[in-house]
Amino acid sequence: MTEPRYKRILLKISGEAFSGKAGYGIDAPTINHVAIQIKHVIEMGVGVAIVVGGGNIWRGIKAEQAGMDRVTADYAGMLATVINALALQDALERNNVVTRMQSAIGIQQVAEPYIRRRAIRHLEKGRVVIFAGGTGNPYMTSDTAAALRAIEIEAEILFMAKNQVDGVFDSDPRKNPQAKKFDHLTHLEALNLRLAVMDATALTLCLENRLPIIVFNLQADSSIERAASGEKIGTLVSSE
Repeated sequence: MTEPRYKRILLKISGEAFSGKAGYGIDAPTINHVAIQIKHVIEMGVGVAIVVGGGNIWRGIKAEQAGMDRVTADYAGMLATVINALALQDALERNNVVTRMQSAIGIQQVAEPYIRRRAIRHLEKGRVVIFAGGTGNPYMTSDTAAALRAIEIEAEILFMAKNQVDGVFDSDPRKNPQAKKFDHLTHLEALNLRLAVMDATALTLCLENRLPIIVFNLQADSSIERAASGEKIGTLVSSE
């Protein structure tokens, strides 16, 4: 079995990644593929916590542009992350991975409330913990939730699993075939260049707490396992 590089990771899965090639909704084969990878990482002895986005179901920014109240739109987005978290929890449990879901917004019928000490205890027992509901606050993205939860649970690294994009580029590689990929960046460089690693609030949190980030393509073969074993994939964003 491959030796892990890290003992505890926070995996951020973008909402778009849940939709696979369809671009919208939840693609069952994609989620099952992710669940199998996570199972292999758990079997390596790595503690895995997950934050999910909701962009495959709801886009708060677009709703606001259409005239919807921003706070209402953001709460709708939090509920979208709960739907994705439930789908991922189901896929993991069908693959015999013990999973707990915690939500930053009250939804006791389907998830525990977010309690840091309880989340850490679940991880210590070898359970996967899925964090839903973002931070529970409007104006905060799921990227910010991922950075915050990673710091709170003392994860060694934040994995940013993207949809069909293998790392950080100087422009959108899906629109510009000549886009340049970065193998390594510092947090400060990513902020100064305004690169699409994550939103500025999340990136600043990682900078201030010296939390490294690996950005990679979720759909690539065994990408989560390879990242957990320390293989160089995607783009590394770190303090040095």
